[in-house]
Amino acid sequence: MILKKETAQKTAELLLQINAIKLQPQNPFTWASGWKSPIYCDNRITLSYPHIRNFLREHLAGQIEELYGKPDVIAGVATGAIGIGMLVADYMNLPFIYVRPEPKKHGRQNQIEGILEEHQSVVVVEDLISTGKSSLNAVKALREANAQVKGMWFVLYGPESLTVRRTQYDTLVWIWAAALAVMMMVRRRLIQQRFNPFNSHSMIAIFLSILRTACRVE
Repeated sequence: MILKKETAQKTAELLLQINAIKLQPQNPFTWASGWKSPIYCDNRITLSYPHIRNFLREHLAGQIEELYGKPDVIAGVATGAIGIGMLVADYMNLPFIYVRPEPKKHGRQNQIEGILEEHQSVVVVEDLISTGKSSLNAVKALREANAQVKGMWFVLYGPESLTVRRTQYDTLVWIWAAALAVMMMVRRRLIQQRFNPFNSHSMIAIFLSILRTACRVE
């Protein structure tokens, strides 16, 4: 869900201003999920702009507290959300941890890095979500560590159907997720600015329709 549409619109505008939204219809990007996409959002770029990263951390923190209350811990999903997750945790004066895709092969073989006590409440911060696989994998790891996952927030995602997604894991029945901006908002801003990367906005609409269909809850 988008909790505040004006914040989503501002976030979309900021991402477009710093060219974080990349469009390559002729040479599609490959996402971590393996999907081919003509659209890619590099949210890491926001960390190089103090006024934008401060905007994101303040609005993420404010909306997290408004929706879930103040959790015990903020968790970032490695590696993309480590930066924004730490900013949010710092702003909320909360402990921060991050979750790897899988346990390390060396050292302490941790999957969760940082201090997490059993039954602590956690809000997961992600930078971008497509299929949701890595995000849900992080939540699964936290649940297996006996954490109470209150919800998940991320800066941007594509398909609207990922707002509430049922997972294949018995221990993860429902994940309620929310975002500062969605790709539909980015598309709207592109149209308003008369930016026409494909000579037709229909390609973006078709792509988003495919995403919604592929990720629809079964």
